[in-house]
Amino acid sequence: MPKLWKRAVVKLSGEALMGGLTHGLDQPTLERIANDLATAAKRGFEIAVVVGGGNFFRGIQGADKGIDRARADSIGMLATVMNGLALEHAIEKAGQPARALSAVPMPYVCQPYSRQAALNHLGKGRVTVLAGGTGNPFFTTDTGAALRGAELSCDVILKATQVDGVYSADPKKDPTATRYERLTQDEAIEKRLEIMDTAAFALARENKIPIIVFSIQQPGAITGALEGSGRSTIVTP
Repeated sequence: MPKLWKRAVVKLSGEALMGGLTHGLDQPTLERIANDLATAAKRGFEIAVVVGGGNFFRGIQGADKGIDRARADSIGMLATVMNGLALEHAIEKAGQPARALSAVPMPYVCQPYSRQAALNHLGKGRVTVLAGGTGNPFFTTDTGAALRGAELSCDVILKATQVDGVYSADPKKDPTATRYERLTQDEAIEKRLEIMDTAAFALARENKIPIIVFSIQQPGAITGALEGSGRSTIVTP
């Protein structure tokens, strides 16, 4: 295990859980990602997961359809809780203890988020699934991941994407796009690479947390990113 990384927050989009579906949860994909998270925890990494809700509802899309933004974001936060509960179950099914915590309090469904509770679960080796975003509208789950990374003293943020790192353009649309092995967060903002939003970058930079951008498409991707064996881009403060 690299000495650099001990505790990590993984930013997992809701879309990553769809597999080949147009919406909702693809069970084989959910189980593959849960197995990867469980394996990382079994190898001694302390894993927190911030999960999005775009496979069910994205606040910005709801706002585009006439729902006021604050209300649309609230619906999106509820979508992240659905994903968080599904992920919690799948991780436990993979043989690793897990706890879902929500920044939007709903104690009959899962434990409300607090820093103390999350640190307690991490210290006991439980994969800690953080749903509900930041608990506030107008903030993305990318910003939520950077916030939780800072709050929980994480060594690194893992940004799970559909491609194996950061490119100068979308490699699926531009075959001439250049892949970066390493760059700074200032460079990412200056080049408008849109890996994460500016607020997320600002939080990560201020708290000196590096970001590893990697593809979630293959089994073992999360463990590979943590152990340095997979293809990825590291974005440094």
